[in-house]
Amino acid sequence: MNPSLTRRHFLKSVAAAALFRAPAIASAGQAIRYVDVTRSTGLHFVHYNGAFGKKYLPETIGSGCAFIDYDNDGRPDILLIQGSNFPGHFQRHTTQKLYRNNGNGAFTDVTHRTGLAIEMYGMGVAVGDYDNDGYDDIYITGLGEARLLHNERNGSFRDVTRQAGVNNEGFGTSAAWFDYDRDGLLDLWVCNYVKWSEKTDIYCSLDGRHKTYCTPEAYPGDTCRLFHNLGNGRFEDVTAKAGIYDPTGKNLGVAILDYNNDGWPDVAVANDTQPNKLYRNNRDGTFTEVGVKAGTAFSEDGIARSGMGIDADDFDDSGHVSILEGNFSNQMLALYHNDGRGFFVDVAPSSPVGRASLLSLSFGLFFFDYDLDGLEDIFVANGHISPDISEVQSDVGYAELPLVFNNLGRNRFRSAGQQLGFTRPLVARGAAHADTDNDGAPDVLLTTNDGPAYLYHNSCPDRYNSIRIQTRGVRSNRDGIGAVVRVKTPTGLNEQTVHSGSSYCSQSELTLTFGLEREDRADGVEIVWPSGQTDELKSLPANHTYVVQEGGKILASRPYRR
Repeated sequence: MNPSLTRRHFLKSVAAAALFRAPAIASAGQAIRYVDVTRSTGLHFVHYNGAFGKKYLPETIGSGCAFIDYDNDGRPDILLIQGSNFPGHFQRHTTQKLYRNNGNGAFTDVTHRTGLAIEMYGMGVAVGDYDNDGYDDIYITGLGEARLLHNERNGSFRDVTRQAGVNNEGFGTSAAWFDYDRDGLLDLWVCNYVKWSEKTDIYCSLDGRHKTYCTPEAYPGDTCRLFHNLGNGRFEDVTAKAGIYDPTGKNLGVAILDYNNDGWPDVAVANDTQPNKLYRNNRDGTFTEVGVKAGTAFSEDGIARSGMGIDADDFDDSGHVSILEGNFSNQMLALYHNDGRGFFVDVAPSSPVGRASLLSLSFGLFFFDYDLDGLEDIFVANGHISPDISEVQSDVGYAELPLVFNNLGRNRFRSAGQQLGFTRPLVARGAAHADTDNDGAPDVLLTTNDGPAYLYHNSCPDRYNSIRIQTRGVRSNRDGIGAVVRVKTPTGLNEQTVHSGSSYCSQSELTLTFGLEREDRADGVEIVWPSGQTDELKSLPANHTYVVQEGGKILASRPYRR
């Protein structure tokens, strides 16, 4: 079934005025604060980049983070990706870190008991139930290696990389699970950055006297890789067969989206100093790269920018998914608006999204509804790659403020980060969001390069309501990754897609949060599953998390703790 047809059918019962929503209540944003709860919740993670004075390229781009409910208790746990020593330069032992959500506002380090005390130069992470056994698994990318960690359903993980056939020996960065052939099994997309090693390291300098970190232009590119799930615990590398082999790429971010509303997942890749890629799913196991034709490859003046993080969302409720991308300082964010006819226009330069981000170097980013007004806002994690950048450009710092853009409706945004409490400059890299304390509002997790991770709690007042939808596939993959969920209220229609990946080397929770503002219920919920099944639910009370099985059955309804 064509998803655009089902959407039009669903819209018949929505007032036409809802398509042109008025701006959110001004006082809503003023009442909300994000509070740093890192120490009080028991997170004591510090990223290690292995630096020992040589200024190797991998040291500066940091690693990501993920939310995963590994024990299926309904609470998002935290996985933090760690670096390591360079070969022959041992300084300390470090491992990945998993923190279990205790449900009382605190987290417990369960790394060793879960089998995740893995030493590797980790970079990115993607979460998904690749074997449909009811428990989410983990894929970690890294420098020269990767790990597929199978959830054993007993509180521990087992390394199955070799037998599954998914090791990635490049400079792995972001990754995403998605079902590109709609066979009910999750496939895996892996980004690779550049071909780098200690032996091929190049001397670069800003001032001609001291070594600094090279830009990726100094190194050859590498290709993304696509692993097709064979359904028996093994995968096939179909990179060439699927038509995505491209050794010129310098790939840092990946977002899965259905940009042309044909019901098949497409792939957008953020490239660093190379044209961005947009891979259209041909619905026959292959992809066609259409970035230049679609308008997402370059900036509005035809320049290939330094793409870092990426996300996709229907932020203006148009029924067409747009693309957000983080870029280098002096390049500003990109907000590629989907015109619904297969073409994108970067609207950031004419909005606060572009102007406020001009001097920022943006890594992790995502769409989320922090004020629960039903409009998707923007969060951006920033931090430069050169500690001494201010010596050559005085108005750019190494540590930078996170940015938040409040969606006012009608394609208007306002900068709100400092007002919300993001006043500490950070050398930020990964970013993800989840409702960690079951109050119905999204909290934010950040990583920094060679520094601490931070957890920020959303103190949205209880008078603002939401519902949360967790999908459970039957014919579709068990997580429902790729399912399009539409929530209808008297004020409009909010559409989101369950997705893995996005941001930068990070993974937000798979459960979707839909703000209802002050409405006490959602008038209706429509779910279009990857299998083509469409389910409609009517009149769901606010302030609950609903676990919905493919076929329309509500498996659980958990009230918020407020």
